[in-house]
Amino acid sequence: MKNFAVNLVLFLFVSIISAFGRQDTTKKMGWFPSGIAGLNVSQIALSNWSQGGENSLTWTLTGDFTLKYTNEKIAFDNTLKVAYGRTKAGDMEWRTNDNDFYLVTLLAKNIDAWEIKPYFSNSVRTAITKGYDYSTIPYTETAGFFDPGYVNQSIGLLYDKHKYFTTRLGFGAQEVFTNVNTKYTDDPGTSKIETFKFDLGIESVSTSEVGLAENLVVKSNLRLFTRFKDLSVWDVRWDNALIAKINNFMNVNLTFLLIYQEDQSLQRQIKQALQLGFVYSIF
Repeated sequence: MKNFAVNLVLFLFVSIISAFGRQDTTKKMGWFPSGIAGLNVSQIALSNWSQGGENSLTWTLTGDFTLKYTNEKIAFDNTLKVAYGRTKAGDMEWRTNDNDFYLVTLLAKNIDAWEIKPYFSNSVRTAITKGYDYSTIPYTETAGFFDPGYVNQSIGLLYDKHKYFTTRLGFGAQEVFTNVNTKYTDDPGTSKIETFKFDLGIESVSTSEVGLAENLVVKSNLRLFTRFKDLSVWDVRWDNALIAKINNFMNVNLTFLLIYQEDQSLQRQIKQALQLGFVYSIF
């Protein structure tokens, strides 16, 4: 995983260098709010089906909200993404399959003649409700609201001159809060059970959004975080979406999320979904 993270960082720096010649000169000034709510659905219904199988239904409610302000001196961005989903197959009970709250606030300062900007960011990540490992009997609770809750601050340099790509790199701090699920914060080397953990390190965040066609968009967000106490270990969150717009209220979504975080699992985690989505622009 160390080599994977190092290769990603090198890729980001190469992307920054290649992007300097393709700056975005169309940025507007002022406040720009946006909000989109969606319902993604995947369903199978069988009746007298001799080849086997079970009825299944999966739904996910999503929200994607932004509030941005830009003038000649500062850029102030706020992004909130929420998702909650359930799934049912055959006679089994409903199970949670998506459960995420992610809020990011970013303040950057424009400096004349600089291609990059100093910035400060703060982010909050948590599950919305309780999540379980359904492979155990009884089910094992693995997450709850702010259990764990991750709060990150970062200060460093930001490049956002490219129309389709932004990246930032800085010194970061991460606080982890727990209540019941103390495996995310507890230090096994002490007799006390810790419910809070604090780390200092380096954070890198890169985002891109590219229109491949009039009705086809690719979005990607990559976050890397490493701690000063062990720079060989990186947290990785790589979130990708391919969105095909059918009309003003319907999309087909292919999503891929890769996570590597040792306090959650010693192996990489992957979530992939292909769903039909109904979307509504709130503002």
